[in-house]
Amino acid sequence: MTRTIFFKNQPRIVGTSSVAGPKECAGSIKEYIQTKLENDDYGEKSFEKAESRMLYTAIKNSIINAKRKEDEIDAIVAGDLLNQITSSTFATRNFSVAYLGVYNACATFTEALTVGAMLVDGKYMNNVVCATSSHFASAERQYRYPLELGCTRPPQSQWTVTGAGSCVLSANGTGPKITCATIGKIVDYGVTDANNMGAAMAPAAADTILRHFKDTGLSPSDYDLIASGDLGALGSRILKDLVWEKGVNLEKRHVDCGELVYNLIESEFQGGSGAGCSSLVFSSYLYTKMKEKKIKRLLLVATGALLSSTSSQQGESIPGIAHAVSMEV
Repeated sequence: MTRTIFFKNQPRIVGTSSVAGPKECAGSIKEYIQTKLENDDYGEKSFEKAESRMLYTAIKNSIINAKRKEDEIDAIVAGDLLNQITSSTFATRNFSVAYLGVYNACATFTEALTVGAMLVDGKYMNNVVCATSSHFASAERQYRYPLELGCTRPPQSQWTVTGAGSCVLSANGTGPKITCATIGKIVDYGVTDANNMGAAMAPAAADTILRHFKDTGLSPSDYDLIASGDLGALGSRILKDLVWEKGVNLEKRHVDCGELVYNLIESEFQGGSGAGCSSLVFSSYLYTKMKEKKIKRLLLVATGALLSSTSSQQGESIPGIAHAVSMEV
Protein backbone atom coordinates (compact mmCIF):
# COMPACT_ATOMS: atom_id res chain seq x y z
CA MET A 1 0.00 0.00 0.00
CA THR A 2 1.35 3.42 -0.95
CA ARG A 3 0.92 6.72 0.86
CA THR A 4 2.17 8.71 -2.12
CA ILE A 5 -0.07 10.34 -4.72
CA PHE A 6 1.49 10.74 -8.17
CA PHE A 7 0.03 13.63 -10.12
CA LYS A 8 -0.46 12.80 -13.78
CA ASN A 9 -1.23 16.38 -14.83
CA GLN A 10 1.28 17.99 -12.44
CA PRO A 11 -0.24 21.30 -11.30
CA ARG A 12 1.92 24.40 -11.65
CA ILE A 13 2.67 26.93 -8.92
CA VAL A 14 2.09 30.10 -10.92
CA GLY A 15 2.36 32.75 -8.23
CA THR A 16 3.12 33.25 -4.55
CA SER A 17 3.06 35.98 -1.92
CA SER A 18 4.48 36.35 1.58
CA VAL A 19 3.79 38.61 4.57
CA ALA A 20 5.93 38.75 7.70
CA GLY A 21 6.41 40.65 10.95
CA PRO A 22 9.42 42.81 11.85
CA LYS A 23 11.32 40.00 13.59
CA GLU A 24 11.04 37.75 10.52
CA CYS A 25 11.93 40.64 8.21
CA ALA A 26 15.17 41.08 10.14
CA GLY A 27 16.11 37.45 9.51
CA SER A 28 18.09 35.72 6.81
CA ILE A 29 15.31 35.64 4.16
CA LYS A 30 14.24 39.28 4.56
CA GLU A 31 15.08 40.30 0.99
CA TYR A 32 12.68 37.69 -0.42
CA ILE A 33 9.60 38.68 1.66
CA GLN A 34 7.07 40.67 -0.35
CA THR A 35 5.08 42.48 2.37
CA LYS A 36 7.13 43.57 5.38
CA LEU A 37 5.21 44.72 8.45
CA GLU A 38 6.48 47.52 10.68
CA ASN A 39 4.80 46.05 13.78
CA ASP A 40 3.10 42.87 14.89
CA ASP A 41 -0.42 44.31 15.21
CA TYR A 42 -0.66 45.34 11.52
CA GLY A 43 -2.91 48.24 12.52
CA GLU A 44 -5.50 45.92 14.12
CA LYS A 45 -6.93 45.84 17.65
CA SER A 46 -5.77 42.29 18.40
CA PHE A 47 -3.05 39.89 17.31
CA GLU A 48 -5.69 37.48 16.03
CA LYS A 49 -7.17 40.16 13.77
CA ALA A 50 -3.66 41.02 12.61
CA GLU A 51 -2.99 37.40 11.66
CA SER A 52 -6.22 37.22 9.66
CA ARG A 53 -5.31 40.42 7.82
CA MET A 54 -1.85 39.02 7.08
CA LEU A 55 -3.36 35.92 5.51
CA TYR A 56 -5.84 37.97 3.50
CA THR A 57 -2.99 40.11 2.16
CA ALA A 58 -0.93 37.06 1.21
CA ILE A 59 -3.86 35.42 -0.60
CA LYS A 60 -4.83 38.60 -2.44
CA ASN A 61 -1.27 39.33 -3.59
CA SER A 62 -0.63 35.74 -4.66
CA ILE A 63 -3.63 35.95 -6.99
CA ILE A 64 -2.28 39.22 -8.41
CA ASN A 65 1.24 37.78 -8.79
CA ALA A 66 -0.20 34.76 -10.57
CA LYS A 67 -1.85 37.15 -13.04
CA ARG A 68 -5.25 35.77 -12.18
CA LYS A 69 -8.51 37.52 -11.34
CA GLU A 70 -10.49 36.67 -8.24
CA ASP A 71 -13.34 35.22 -10.29
CA GLU A 72 -10.85 32.81 -11.90
CA ILE A 73 -10.01 31.24 -8.53
CA ASP A 74 -12.06 28.09 -7.99
CA ALA A 75 -11.19 27.46 -4.34
CA ILE A 76 -9.04 28.55 -1.40
CA VAL A 77 -7.51 25.85 0.82
CA ALA A 78 -6.20 27.46 3.99
CA GLY A 79 -5.44 26.87 7.65
CA ASP A 80 -3.76 28.27 10.74
CA LEU A 81 -3.16 27.47 14.42
CA LEU A 82 -6.07 29.20 16.11
CA ASN A 83 -9.16 27.47 17.46
CA GLN A 84 -11.62 26.72 14.63
CA ILE A 85 -8.93 28.10 12.22
CA THR A 86 -10.53 31.52 12.57
CA SER A 87 -7.67 33.40 10.90
CA SER A 88 -8.31 31.48 7.68
CA THR A 89 -12.09 31.70 7.95
CA PHE A 90 -12.15 35.45 8.53
CA ALA A 91 -9.52 36.05 5.84
CA THR A 92 -11.38 34.08 3.17
CA ARG A 93 -14.78 35.57 3.96
CA ASN A 94 -13.53 38.59 2.00
CA PHE A 95 -13.38 36.48 -1.17
CA SER A 96 -16.40 35.16 -3.04
CA VAL A 97 -14.64 31.83 -3.54
CA ALA A 98 -15.19 28.22 -2.44
CA TYR A 99 -13.29 27.52 0.78
CA LEU A 100 -11.78 24.42 2.37
CA GLY A 101 -10.39 24.94 5.87
CA VAL A 102 -7.65 22.46 6.79
CA TYR A 103 -5.67 21.83 9.97
CA ASN A 104 -2.57 19.81 10.74
CA ALA A 105 -0.84 22.30 13.03
CA CYS A 106 2.48 23.38 11.51
CA ALA A 107 2.12 20.76 8.76
CA THR A 108 -0.96 22.52 7.40
CA PHE A 109 0.81 24.11 4.42
CA THR A 110 1.83 20.84 2.75
CA GLU A 111 -1.59 19.42 3.63
CA ALA A 112 -3.16 22.38 1.79
CA LEU A 113 -0.80 21.90 -1.16
CA THR A 114 -1.70 18.20 -1.33
CA VAL A 115 -5.45 18.90 -1.31
CA GLY A 116 -5.09 21.73 -3.81
CA ALA A 117 -2.92 19.63 -6.14
CA MET A 118 -5.47 16.81 -6.10
CA LEU A 119 -8.26 19.23 -7.06
CA VAL A 120 -6.25 20.61 -9.98
CA ASP A 121 -4.69 17.32 -11.06
CA GLY A 122 -8.10 15.64 -11.15
CA LYS A 123 -9.36 18.47 -13.38
CA TYR A 124 -12.05 19.34 -10.88
CA MET A 125 -10.72 22.90 -10.70
CA ASN A 126 -8.32 25.09 -12.69
CA ASN A 127 -6.96 27.53 -10.10
CA VAL A 128 -6.65 26.84 -6.36
CA VAL A 129 -5.06 29.00 -3.68
CA CYS A 130 -3.17 27.26 -0.87
CA ALA A 131 -2.28 29.39 2.16
CA THR A 132 -1.42 29.29 5.87
CA SER A 133 -0.51 31.73 8.62
CA SER A 134 0.63 31.98 12.23
CA HIS A 135 1.40 34.74 14.73
CA PHE A 136 3.74 34.53 17.68
CA ALA A 137 1.48 36.38 20.12
CA SER A 138 -1.77 34.60 19.21
CA ALA A 139 -0.14 31.15 19.28
CA GLU A 140 1.63 31.71 22.61
CA ARG A 141 -1.53 32.50 24.51
CA GLN A 142 -3.38 29.61 22.92
CA TYR A 143 -0.78 26.87 23.33
CA ARG A 144 1.32 28.04 26.26
CA TYR A 145 1.00 31.24 28.30
CA PRO A 146 -0.14 34.82 27.68
CA LEU A 147 2.77 37.12 26.93
CA GLU A 148 1.81 39.33 29.88
CA LEU A 149 2.95 36.60 32.29
CA GLY A 150 6.53 37.07 31.13
CA CYS A 151 7.36 33.36 31.39
CA THR A 152 10.96 32.32 30.82
CA ARG A 153 11.45 30.44 27.56
CA PRO A 154 13.42 27.18 27.89
CA PRO A 155 16.39 26.62 25.53
CA GLN A 156 14.60 23.83 23.63
CA SER A 157 11.75 26.14 22.59
CA GLN A 158 11.09 27.67 19.18
CA TRP A 159 9.66 31.02 18.18
CA THR A 160 6.30 30.93 16.39
CA VAL A 161 6.66 32.76 13.10
CA THR A 162 4.56 35.86 12.57
CA GLY A 163 3.94 35.37 8.89
CA ALA A 164 1.74 34.12 6.10
CA GLY A 165 2.39 32.53 2.76
CA SER A 166 0.10 31.82 -0.17
CA CYS A 167 0.52 30.23 -3.58
CA VAL A 168 -1.73 29.64 -6.57
CA LEU A 169 -1.85 26.20 -8.16
CA SER A 170 -3.03 26.12 -11.75
CA ALA A 171 -3.70 23.64 -14.52
CA ASN A 172 -2.15 26.13 -16.94
CA GLY A 173 0.85 28.38 -16.88
CA THR A 174 4.53 28.29 -16.03
CA GLY A 175 6.28 27.72 -12.74
CA PRO A 176 7.42 24.82 -10.58
CA LYS A 177 5.24 21.74 -10.97
CA ILE A 178 4.03 19.46 -8.18
CA THR A 179 4.86 15.90 -9.16
CA CYS A 180 3.73 13.90 -6.13
CA ALA A 181 2.82 14.12 -2.45
CA THR A 182 3.35 11.68 0.40
CA ILE A 183 0.69 11.81 3.11
CA GLY A 184 2.01 11.38 6.63
CA LYS A 185 0.72 9.28 9.49
CA ILE A 186 0.55 10.02 13.21
CA VAL A 187 3.82 9.24 14.96
CA ASP A 188 4.06 9.64 18.75
CA TYR A 189 7.31 9.01 20.62
CA GLY A 190 5.85 10.05 23.97
CA VAL A 191 7.24 13.60 24.15
CA THR A 192 5.16 15.63 26.63
CA ASP A 193 7.08 18.94 26.73
CA ALA A 194 4.92 21.53 24.93
CA ASN A 195 8.02 23.66 24.45
CA ASN A 196 9.97 20.94 22.67
CA MET A 197 8.25 20.85 19.29
CA GLY A 198 11.33 19.67 17.39
CA ALA A 199 11.63 16.44 19.36
CA ALA A 200 7.89 15.77 19.03
CA MET A 201 7.77 16.29 15.25
CA ALA A 202 11.10 14.84 14.09
CA PRO A 203 9.96 11.17 14.21
CA ALA A 204 6.97 11.97 11.98
CA ALA A 205 9.23 13.80 9.53
CA ALA A 206 11.59 10.82 9.43
CA ASP A 207 8.70 8.41 8.84
CA THR A 208 7.27 10.46 5.95
CA ILE A 209 10.64 11.04 4.27
CA LEU A 210 11.55 7.35 4.47
CA ARG A 211 8.11 6.40 3.14
CA HIS A 212 8.47 8.91 0.30
CA PHE A 213 11.74 7.33 -0.80
CA LYS A 214 10.22 3.85 -0.55
CA ASP A 215 7.11 4.75 -2.58
CA THR A 216 8.95 6.71 -5.26
CA GLY A 217 12.20 4.79 -5.50
CA LEU A 218 14.06 8.08 -5.08
CA SER A 219 16.90 8.96 -2.70
CA PRO A 220 18.25 12.20 -1.17
CA SER A 221 20.64 12.61 -4.09
CA ASP A 222 17.67 12.98 -6.45
CA TYR A 223 16.77 16.29 -4.76
CA ASP A 224 18.65 19.56 -4.72
CA LEU A 225 17.05 20.32 -1.36
CA ILE A 226 14.92 18.53 1.23
CA ALA A 227 13.32 21.23 3.38
CA SER A 228 11.56 20.24 6.58
CA GLY A 229 8.94 22.60 7.91
CA ASP A 230 9.79 23.80 11.37
CA LEU A 231 11.83 21.29 13.31
CA GLY A 232 14.31 23.94 14.38
CA ALA A 233 17.96 23.26 15.10
CA LEU A 234 17.35 20.50 17.66
CA GLY A 235 14.62 18.74 15.69
CA SER A 236 16.74 18.82 12.54
CA ARG A 237 19.56 16.97 14.30
CA ILE A 238 17.10 14.39 15.61
CA LEU A 239 15.63 13.91 12.11
CA LYS A 240 19.04 13.30 10.55
CA ASP A 241 19.93 10.82 13.29
CA LEU A 242 16.64 8.91 12.85
CA VAL A 243 16.96 8.49 9.09
CA TRP A 244 20.69 7.71 9.40
CA GLU A 245 19.73 4.71 11.52
CA LYS A 246 17.70 3.50 8.52
CA GLY A 247 20.60 3.94 6.11
CA VAL A 248 19.59 7.34 4.67
CA ASN A 249 21.97 10.31 4.82
CA LEU A 250 20.31 13.74 4.64
CA GLU A 251 23.35 15.73 5.73
CA LYS A 252 24.16 17.26 2.34
CA ARG A 253 20.58 17.87 1.20
CA HIS A 254 18.57 18.89 4.26
CA VAL A 255 17.63 22.34 5.50
CA ASP A 256 14.89 23.41 7.90
CA CYS A 257 12.55 26.35 7.31
CA GLY A 258 12.64 27.08 11.03
CA GLU A 259 16.40 27.51 10.80
CA LEU A 260 16.22 29.59 7.62
CA VAL A 261 13.67 32.15 8.78
CA TYR A 262 15.73 33.66 11.60
CA ASN A 263 19.38 34.38 12.20
CA LEU A 264 20.18 31.50 14.53
CA ILE A 265 21.57 33.22 17.59
CA GLU A 266 21.04 32.54 21.26
CA SER A 267 17.96 34.76 21.57
CA GLU A 268 16.18 32.80 18.81
CA PHE A 269 16.67 29.50 20.66
CA GLN A 270 15.93 26.63 18.22
CA GLY A 271 14.53 28.74 15.37
CA GLY A 272 11.06 29.25 13.96
CA SER A 273 7.84 27.22 14.03
CA GLY A 274 4.16 27.72 13.27
CA ALA A 275 1.79 27.08 10.38
CA GLY A 276 3.14 30.18 8.69
CA CYS A 277 6.77 29.07 8.92
CA SER A 278 6.99 26.73 5.92
CA SER A 279 4.52 28.75 3.83
CA LEU A 280 6.45 31.98 4.45
CA VAL A 281 9.84 30.45 3.61
CA PHE A 282 8.52 28.63 0.55
CA SER A 283 6.46 31.51 -0.84
CA SER A 284 9.41 33.87 -0.57
CA TYR A 285 12.88 32.31 -0.57
CA LEU A 286 12.40 28.76 -1.89
CA TYR A 287 9.98 29.71 -4.67
CA THR A 288 12.34 32.44 -5.86
CA LYS A 289 15.25 30.00 -5.97
CA MET A 290 13.14 27.55 -7.97
CA LYS A 291 12.10 30.25 -10.43
CA GLU A 292 15.78 31.13 -10.82
CA LYS A 293 16.49 27.39 -11.34
CA LYS A 294 19.00 27.42 -8.51
CA ILE A 295 16.81 24.75 -6.93
CA LYS A 296 15.47 22.43 -9.62
CA ARG A 297 13.99 19.71 -7.43
CA LEU A 298 12.59 20.31 -3.96
CA LEU A 299 10.97 18.07 -1.35
CA LEU A 300 9.03 20.21 1.13
CA VAL A 301 8.14 18.34 4.33
CA ALA A 302 6.08 20.50 6.69
CA THR A 303 5.81 19.08 10.21
CA GLY A 304 3.11 19.48 12.84
CA ALA A 305 2.67 18.87 16.55
CA LEU A 306 -0.96 17.92 17.12
CA LEU A 307 -1.45 19.13 20.68
CA SER A 308 -3.72 21.58 22.44
CA SER A 309 -3.45 23.31 25.79
CA THR A 310 -6.16 20.96 27.05
CA SER A 311 -4.33 17.79 26.00
CA SER A 312 -1.08 19.04 27.52
CA GLN A 313 -2.76 19.90 30.82
CA GLN A 314 -4.23 16.40 30.91
CA GLY A 315 -0.76 14.88 30.60
CA GLU A 316 -1.11 13.66 27.03
CA SER A 317 1.94 13.18 24.83
CA ILE A 318 2.32 15.11 21.56
CA PRO A 319 1.42 13.28 18.32
CA GLY A 320 3.43 14.38 15.29
CA ILE A 321 2.52 14.54 11.60
CA ALA A 322 4.39 15.40 8.41
CA HIS A 323 3.35 15.60 4.77
CA ALA A 324 5.82 15.78 1.89
CA VAL A 325 5.26 17.53 -1.44
CA SER A 326 7.69 17.05 -4.31
CA MET A 327 8.23 19.91 -6.75
CA GLU A 328 10.48 20.45 -9.72
CA VAL A 329 11.27 23.01 -12.37
